[in-house]
Amino acid sequence: MIAPAFAGAEDQLWQWAMAMIRPGAALIAAPIFGAAQVPLQLRIILALMIGIAATGPAGAVMPAETLASFAGFLFLAGEVVVGVAIGFALQIGFSAAFVAGETLSNAMGLGFASMNDPQSGASTPVVGQFLSILATLLLLAMDGHLMLISIIVDSYRTLPPGHAFPGFAAIDDLVRFGGSLFSLGLLIAMPVGASLILIQIVMAMLARSAPALNLFAVGLPVALLSGLILLAVAAPVMADGVMHAMADGLDQSRLIAGGR
Repeated sequence: MIAPAFAGAEDQLWQWAMAMIRPGAALIAAPIFGAAQVPLQLRIILALMIGIAATGPAGAVMPAETLASFAGFLFLAGEVVVGVAIGFALQIGFSAAFVAGETLSNAMGLGFASMNDPQSGASTPVVGQFLSILATLLLLAMDGHLMLISIIVDSYRTLPPGHAFPGFAAIDDLVRFGGSLFSLGLLIAMPVGASLILIQIVMAMLARSAPALNLFAVGLPVALLSGLILLAVAAPVMADGVMHAMADGLDQSRLIAGGR
């Protein structure tokens, strides 16, 4: 027999469990929180805290049928879709740094040099790893992690649990924003990439004027040294481009959370 003081405890726990689905899905898809090094227990605790704070003492409104019903499936699917979309929008802006790093690594001749990426656990070029660390520090410096949590909390007002499916316009905007990932990455890599292209053109002219010149023996050190110097000089400009890409990702997350 359940004590009278704990009669509604099970229902409250179920409501909190349903409220943490959206934050949990967003944290898995978002950068930093979704890194392989972040413990699963920490993500669960954060999702529970955000869900309880967002829904308030009333908790999430559960469907009239059980979760094994069609209405329960729609409830769970809507929460997962909205959470993943919010976190994935920020992940797209964050991934622009990876695209820039891939482009610059190939241009500098460092495409073969790779390191383990702590975000995804996969191997990435060293320049991409540098820009990934830079993007992580910039996201924390601009309070992007706090903005993401605020966006998740605000989404419960416009998209309450049970009515959380985003509109077709929001999905179309997210797809179009994903298509701009390469343009954002190339925009970040443009200051160094354009200079490296000019250096490659000069090396090609030297190879034509002096056929005896070993282009592979001279061109690779020149491109590598020039790339490292240009990275140091253009780091502030590239940082602005990374922040602009992540700001666009946060704006897209707000549009999704607003149901537009």
